Amino acid sequence: MSKKRKEEKQRASTRQLIGVKEISDFSIVTYEHGELVFFLIKPSNISVLSEESIKARVYALMNVLKGMAEIEMCAYNSRENFDGNKRNLKKRINEEKNYIVRQLLEKDMEHLDSIQIQTATAREFSIVVRLINQNEKELIPYLNRIEKTLKEQGFAIRRAETEDIKRLLAIYLVSVLGGVSR
Repeated sequence: MSKKRKEEKQRASTRQLIGVKEISDFSIVTYEHGELVFFLIKPSNISVLSEESIKARVYALMNVLKGMAEIEMCAYNSRENFDGNKRNLKKRINEEKNYIVRQLLEKDMEHLDSIQIQTATAREFSIVVRLINQNEKELIPYLNRIEKTLKEQGFAIRRAETEDIKRLLAIYLVSVLGGVSR
């Protein structure tokens, strides 16, 4: 079997493993669950909102979800996990004999801590619309209507593009395969 053919077979099996038939400009076409269109929501910083404002946001989202049965929500952690790097740095600091190198390692640890603090609330949210038997001609107006409805309810939202979808798949794979050791 040629090298190119082997690579194509590997690529196809990876897609099959995660159930993805195709990634289009704005969706994932799955083998078993239809076509999925993702809308990315920029989360609000609720720590600065009043209780009334938070209740209003929840109520607005509830109304959108009640009005459109085909909408699903996803929440995922988009920040990096620094635990492994921090354990390695602590081990190196404890083993290091050279004072200057130990100081540099401690600065690296402080830098990782500051990055981790800045990204501690790096949650991302997406709305997923499952398209089943959707008329091709009505598809774009339908998606535009969903986007408009969400924006009218005060959500900062945009339709995910191919690169966004690939990033979401990567986050999904890391979360599913994260505990698997090789």
